[in-house]
Amino acid sequence: MFKRIEFRIFIRILLLFVSLTIAAYLLVSNSYNYLVLLLPVILYQLIEFYRYHFKGQKELAQFIEAIRYRDFSRHFSVKKAPLELRSLREGFNQITSTFQEISKEKETSFQYLQKILELVDTGILSYNLETGEIIWMNESLKKMLNLPYLKTIHSLSKRDQDLYNEIVSLKPAESKIAVVHLESRSFKILLSGTAFQTERNKFMLIAFQNINEALDETESKAWQKLLSVMTHEIMNSVAPISSLAETLKNRLQKSIAHLDNSEGAVHDLEIGIDTIKRRSEGLLKFAQTYRNLNKINKPNLKKVYVRDLFESLYQLMEPTLEQKNIEMDIVLKDPSLTVEVDPSLIEQVLINLVVNAKEALKDKESGMIVLSAGTGANNKVAIKVSDNGSGIPKDVLENIFIPFFSTKKTGSGIGLSLCKQIMMLHKGNINVHSVPDEGSVFTLQF
Repeated sequence: MFKRIEFRIFIRILLLFVSLTIAAYLLVSNSYNYLVLLLPVILYQLIEFYRYHFKGQKELAQFIEAIRYRDFSRHFSVKKAPLELRSLREGFNQITSTFQEISKEKETSFQYLQKILELVDTGILSYNLETGEIIWMNESLKKMLNLPYLKTIHSLSKRDQDLYNEIVSLKPAESKIAVVHLESRSFKILLSGTAFQTERNKFMLIAFQNINEALDETESKAWQKLLSVMTHEIMNSVAPISSLAETLKNRLQKSIAHLDNSEGAVHDLEIGIDTIKRRSEGLLKFAQTYRNLNKINKPNLKKVYVRDLFESLYQLMEPTLEQKNIEMDIVLKDPSLTVEVDPSLIEQVLINLVVNAKEALKDKESGMIVLSAGTGANNKVAIKVSDNGSGIPKDVLENIFIPFFSTKKTGSGIGLSLCKQIMMLHKGNINVHSVPDEGSVFTLQF
């Protein structure tokens, strides 16, 4: 294209040079008559050369304007163009077509990448390191943090100060575990960050991965192994002691007639042997109780109505709660709501939660337990057991699902651990939100 333009400019300059040379010769030879005839030709050549140059400049200006505003849809008509500009317009059209293809490829790649990032469960966040402005966040992160919109990373501090501190302190190529605190629950996430720079702006890209379920599963398996070893060793060691105590007691009773019991030594021996036997049997019962954590392997899943679960629980617990002057209320907006569970196991979970709620309401004059159920934004069924009791202190809240942990004097620490294991067998989870002196809400998410 440019070779054609150069050739045409060269021809025009050459013709003008020839005309001026002839005019100079006529001027020197005093041939003024011929010179007058040649001057209009020279003037026409000058005007035509100027017009040609001006037209090229105008076309080039329009093309540059289209490029500046990324108007790659603009088309330069070739057929209607003057002969000398056709090759220029053809070149412009080829360039804009190339830009269009590149732009389409980039847009397609961007849309493809964006759709992939929207589909993954991992939350993605990008923000400007200097201004804190959020550049992009995917839907998974919005659902994870329950945030419909976030303008700057600093506005996150109003919702979750601890999470905000962990994010802003995250360094490039670093990974750390943080805790997300929502109104109804809290869970652990893995933060992974990387930094990149475009021109003068620096950005931070952070991935949020929910690892709460993975940690719970690992922790549960570790506890199961520990309980299995512990109960096995306890029962193997204590069972012979209990049997030996029983044998010693029988031998002692047979030998009483031949022993001197003037100072009460035989009586003391009887008490000691009874104590050993009683404590041995108690320890065996203790080990047998904790064996229940390892007995459940696979739930027998059935599709059941939530209303049937609530009705069965109400009939079972209502007489006991009435004696304690505790009211039980059921809130179920959709009577046809169903869930695929093992009914007996889930009933055991609900019973444990109601019994705990009853314990929390023992000093409350107008105690209330509410059973409710519904579906969330992700169409997953959630069952809630709430009370207006004494609540759970923050330092205790983190440990309530750990086996053996109990704040009750007579508690075994097995109830909530068993509830958590049952929910994990259902591929669900259990979480709690509690405010001291206001009450607690336990949520079963399936």
